[in-house]
Amino acid sequence: MDITNTIKNLNKHNIGGYHVTSKKELFDLLESFLSYGETIGCGDSVTLEELGVFDYIRTNDYNFLDKYEDGLTSDDKREIYLDNFRSDTFFSGVNAISEDGKLFFIDGNGSRVAPIIYGPKQVILITGTNKITKDEESAKQRVRQVAAPLDTIRLGKKTPCAVTKQCIDCNSPQRICNDFVMIAGQFQKERIKVIIIDGDFGY
Repeated sequence: MDITNTIKNLNKHNIGGYHVTSKKELFDLLESFLSYGETIGCGDSVTLEELGVFDYIRTNDYNFLDKYEDGLTSDDKREIYLDNFRSDTFFSGVNAISEDGKLFFIDGNGSRVAPIIYGPKQVILITGTNKITKDEESAKQRVRQVAAPLDTIRLGKKTPCAVTKQCIDCNSPQRICNDFVMIAGQFQKERIKVIIIDGDFGY
């Protein structure tokens, strides 16, 4: 795992790469990227939950499109997903980063990866060093064989990988690995920012 080289290659692709060693450094950096009053959306992310990012947004002066509010219907969540495209900043995690500076994601319905690709003025992805892989092939392997089965278990889905912890590319109606996305670069410099924090977070 080479953090320095990964960040250098992210920057080559117009993706901002940043490295922090603690939560304090993380939140200091986030404060420099955000403006009070701006609209913030988010995608599902165990990493962001573990680091307290969602609570940070909720307890500061931001307009948070909070998909986790109690009592939301599926129609309410759909409206939030659509509003995410017009947000000032969209937060999410990432399932794998290859050392050559490419980002890899898996998604069930596309509501997370779609605004990462297009829409919000700024996208901030936060990841632990455990998500860095040597190359594209190992990144794809990590997404399919590590991230997807563990997320299926977390969500309580009834799929083969929830039992075997191995992806077999099933046709289960509850499969969550419907969208595989690789981002190799950006037209707009640093629209996407990747913050790598030391430690194992999420999966």
